[in-house]
Amino acid sequence: MSNNKNPREKQTIGRREIVSFPDLDLQGLVAKIDTGAYTTALHCSHVRVEDGVLFFRLLDEEHPEYQDRDHRFAVFHQKEVRNSFGESELRYIIKTRIRMGRRIIKCIISLSDRGNMRYPVLIGRRLLKNRFVVDVSQENLLTENETKSF
Repeated sequence: MSNNKNPREKQTIGRREIVSFPDLDLQGLVAKIDTGAYTTALHCSHVRVEDGVLFFRLLDEEHPEYQDRDHRFAVFHQKEVRNSFGESELRYIIKTRIRMGRRIIKCIISLSDRGNMRYPVLIGRRLLKNRFVVDVSQENLLTENETKSF
């Protein structure tokens, strides 16, 4: 047996973690870790497509990280996603990066109206797979002091 640590070793995280989206200029959002969800979701509003470009606003006006501006994505697609009530809905999907502790991870995010949900970010299995193990008795196990790309 080797004593060398695997650089892709799974890290333990809690049921809630603080995450950031560097490409979207969003810092310090509380995310719910949901192993029952496949896709990661981010709360947005004012979603529209104009001339093949996706426009949206992140979070609600009441949220401390709210940005009163449109984000634009020229590369996006739509996908049927089953929501928390078991109903299918058509959502916009974008590719971006998320920072979880020291890791910056390329990820696929579904844009969703999570205004009536407690957390603006839901982290699903697709992002967790082969990277993290969830300890539901803990929360906020990650630190954002150092960044390391994966």
